[in-house]
Amino acid sequence: MDLRLKDKIVLVTGGSKGIGFRIVRAFLEEGCHVAFCARSGEDLQRAAEQLKSEFSWVTPVQCDVCKPEDASQFVNQSAAELGGIDILVNNVGSSVGGNLLESSDEDWKRTYEVNLFQIIRMIRLIVPHMRERGGGSIVNVASISGWEPQLAAKGQYGSSKAAIIFLTERLALELVHYNIRVNTVSPGFIIWQGGVWDDFRKEHPESFATYVREGFPMGRLGRPEEVADVIVFLASPRANWINGRHIAVDGLEQPNPLDMHKTW
Repeated sequence: MDLRLKDKIVLVTGGSKGIGFRIVRAFLEEGCHVAFCARSGEDLQRAAEQLKSEFSWVTPVQCDVCKPEDASQFVNQSAAELGGIDILVNNVGSSVGGNLLESSDEDWKRTYEVNLFQIIRMIRLIVPHMRERGGGSIVNVASISGWEPQLAAKGQYGSSKAAIIFLTERLALELVHYNIRVNTVSPGFIIWQGGVWDDFRKEHPESFATYVREGFPMGRLGRPEEVADVIVFLASPRANWINGRHIAVDGLEQPNPLDMHKTW
């Protein structure tokens, strides 16, 4: 299927590794011009070198989107160099602190800044550029922890992801008049080399095998490219009649986190 994405201009936050890296690569494979950012200069350079060995239209920018000045620079620099913005993927996310009694107000604020507030900021920055292009598409990356509490996912993380899911539908109603669509994709448990699940698999192979066997009907965890493929489709003109929706990419998970939690 031709997704009609050739020459579209895409911004991806947190694109240097894991799901974000695969999102960047998937858009490049469709013929898009992609700018992506990361906080770590080392990670950014490594990803850029790998991508530039195969693709021409890729622009890496080192920035922390939680800093207003960095976010503004990323958006404006990318729009100037690439000629506009058609698609935004808000992929950055993280969590700070432990359980309720082991976490501080600052832990909660920081988690919400990383997962929610920077998305609001990025969308606010991006809308004028999309309006100049006659419209656009925004995909926010949340998590299945946004509606299914997990022992491994703290309250500040899950509640901030739940806020993204609500925010998506609300902003879709606001921005539809500008021909800008907003959707959310919620990954389930995704494994990649060097990621947290890869580390857990190496450190606790028996617990990991039990956890996967009992909690995943498909017998495995998800892969970054499986999330990226859904995001690319949602962002494409082929999905023009999907707006304000939330799509889980979780392989019909029925996780029982107790086995994992005992050794986490």
